[in-house]
Amino acid sequence: MITGSKEDYLKAILEAESEGEPVISATLAHWLAVSPPAVTMALRRLKKDGLVRVQADGHVALTPAGRKIARKLTLRHHLIERMLAEMFGMEWYKVHDEAERLEHAVSPDFEAKLLARLGRAGACPHGNLSEMESPASRRRRGLLLLAHAEAGKHYVVSGIYERDRRLLEFLEDRGVRPGARLRVSGRNYDQTLTLATDAGTVALGRSAAERVWVTSDVRSAKRTSN
Repeated sequence: MITGSKEDYLKAILEAESEGEPVISATLAHWLAVSPPAVTMALRRLKKDGLVRVQADGHVALTPAGRKIARKLTLRHHLIERMLAEMFGMEWYKVHDEAERLEHAVSPDFEAKLLARLGRAGACPHGNLSEMESPASRRRRGLLLLAHAEAGKHYVVSGIYERDRRLLEFLEDRGVRPGARLRVSGRNYDQTLTLATDAGTVALGRSAAERVWVTSDVRSAKRTSN
């Protein structure tokens, strides 16, 4: 039987892969806010069920069966986030936590209704696609991390790491949200960025900037040069 707890582990493994983080017990303990012994027990059960493989060096990988379940839950989470934002107007920085609570309670029938209503192609309120992307995949689409943005250039926020509510509220207060236009005014010696956003001139440290994907804002750059 695939319990909600097992689904959470499988989804966390898939999400960690997409963020380019090493998928080891410590990563899962941090992401799921559980103890290391709890992770060890959970991985043992998932391995027995044929849903994960634990390599000799401790890295965890999904089996095809585990990946199928993780992708299904990820799509359900994505649809619930979109429902909350697009149909009920919930703020973008609140929907992840709410979707985490609702995703295990959604019936297949209701999920099918959401999919028919919203479609699979749209981005979630954080700007992320329903299919988990690796950093390499995002770069192939022309995205780059805000931490690597050039001073003096204009950008549009494409997607934001969504598992940290405090980070999302921090970014919202500084005008850094999906779809927002910003200009990198400067880069300080400690790699802190000075940004011009609709919230004014704000500073953003490297750890936060590494959680934000952007694309070049050609329109703003042309307008500035004319």
